[in-house]
Amino acid sequence: MLTKKMAEKKPVQERIILGIDPGTSVMGYGIIMAKGKKMELMRMGVIRLSKYPDHAVKMKKIFDRVCQLIEEFSPDELAIEAPFFGKNVQSMLKLGRAQGVSIAAALRYDMSYVEYAPRKIKQSITGNGNASKEQVAAMLQSTLNIPAENMPKDLDATDGLGAAVCHFYQSSNTVGGKSYASWKSFINENPTRASKK
Repeated sequence: MLTKKMAEKKPVQERIILGIDPGTSVMGYGIIMAKGKKMELMRMGVIRLSKYPDHAVKMKKIFDRVCQLIEEFSPDELAIEAPFFGKNVQSMLKLGRAQGVSIAAALRYDMSYVEYAPRKIKQSITGNGNASKEQVAAMLQSTLNIPAENMPKDLDATDGLGAAVCHFYQSSNTVGGKSYASWKSFINENPTRASKK
C-alpha cells in the first residue's frame, strides 16, 4: 500500500498528444505535453493543401507531414476529429480519406489513436457542444495561457489543438481523474479554467 510520502515521490507520468482536425484544403494540428493533470502547448499549426490540385498529392502531403510531426515530437497518442455528418457525400469521402491517411501515419509508428466527434470536442473544452470555433479558440487560449500574439489566425489550428485537449480530458477521467455532475460544478471547482467575458 502506498503511503502519502511514497505517492508524492512517484514520478508524474508524461505523455505527448497529437491532435488533428482533418481537412483537404487546410488541416489543423496541435501538440500538447501532458504532465499528470497539467497541459503544456508544444506546437500548433496548419498544413495548407489547397495549392495542390490533385487529391492523391494532397493525401501524400498529409501522410508525409503527419510522419514529420511524429518524428519531431514523438507523440504517444493521436486524437483526431471525426468527419462531421451532414456535409455532401463527396466532401465526406474526401475528409474520410484525410482522416484515414493521418491514422495510417500514426499506425506506422505504432501509435494508438482515438476519434472524437466535433460536438464532443466542443463540449469537452467549452461545456457547449454547439460552441463556435472562436469560442473553442478563446477557451484553449485561456486554459493553456497562450499569449494573444501566438494565437493562429487560422482556426483549423485551434481545432486540431482542441482534439488533443479533449483527449487529455477524456483520458484523464478514465484513469482516475475527477468527473463532474455538471458544467456548473466544474466551474465552481475550477474557477481559473473558465474565461470571463
